[in-house]
Amino acid sequence: MGDLEIRPAVADDVPAIVGMLADDPLGAQRESPDDLAPYYAALERLSSDPNQRLVVAVREGRVVGTLQLTLVPGLSRRGATRSIIEGVRVHADERGSGLGTRFIQWAIEESRTAGCQMVQLTSDRSRTDAHRFYERLGFEASHVGFKLQL
Repeated sequence: MGDLEIRPAVADDVPAIVGMLADDPLGAQRESPDDLAPYYAALERLSSDPNQRLVVAVREGRVVGTLQLTLVPGLSRRGATRSIIEGVRVHADERGSGLGTRFIQWAIEESRTAGCQMVQLTSDRSRTDAHRFYERLGFEASHVGFKLQL
């Protein structure tokens, strides 16, 4: 794992990121790897926002993982800043290698360094393996999430 680099995503990474986002039953329904224009526009918005960190994990010049870390300043919890981990994906060839653990540990440390008091994430209820993974890393399933599609 020593040869792994975690760095901000750049435009050249977009095809690999979208490929990983689309490489599962849920992502296959909502991602469009054949039209990358909306993803490039999103990367531009993310890159200009100081509270967003879209990163990739790179091994031997190949993108093997991605995640988005969002910092959310707030008034609740005595003015606490929290971070939200989203869009975690590990390339199929890397699953079970320890990359996911290292990636989440990176996000936790990055959150700590940014002054966050809490790290939170959501995971689709169908991803039971992911739930066990996050619980092993110390996350608690403490809330019920709700979404409204607009």
